[in-house]
Amino acid sequence: AADKISLIPQDFLAELCEQIIQHLNHKIPGVNTAELCQRIQTSGIEINIGDLAKIANVLSFLFSTAARNSLSPEELVGAAGSAVPRPALQVIRHVWAERGGALSGADGVRSAVTVGQFVDMKWKLGVAMSSDTCRSLKYPYVTVTLTVADPSGQITDKSFEMTIPQFKNFFSQFKEMASVLETV
Repeated sequence: AADKISLIPQDFLAELCEQIIQHLNHKIPGVNTAELCQRIQTSGIEINIGDLAKIANVLSFLFSTAARNSLSPEELVGAAGSAVPRPALQVIRHVWAERGGALSGADGVRSAVTVGQFVDMKWKLGVAMSSDTCRSLKYPYVTVTLTVADPSGQITDKSFEMTIPQFKNFFSQFKEMASVLETV
């Protein structure tokens, strides 16, 4: 990941660093690397989402370690050492100097979270009209897309389809959760 970080323009790298710090500080649920990757590619830079996700993970580790150890910007740069190219180190140092103080508080850094975080949910109702083996299906289904942030902050979409009976079961479980939450 360290060799790929030099591909990212400094303004995009600064934005990535700021999003990671916001995520670690519980201000946003995660870092949307897919959206950022698309914007970087639109600017003419060849980078894939896997490499950008690895860079985000390295930066997240770097910032969380720096926060846990209350490192100054200079100490952070020293900790990163020669593994990160100098121009990228300057961006990291600048963002840490500007925004890192918010993480150095008592509970500023996310503790060892092992589950993802819900970000958004979209759904649509569809009807399968026909297939190559059956001329008239008229089969209704519900497609659900969940947007989640994994523990490292990477935002991903998970989609699945349900039959109407499956959806009714799904819905009843949500109603049950809601009623339990009302008693808390």
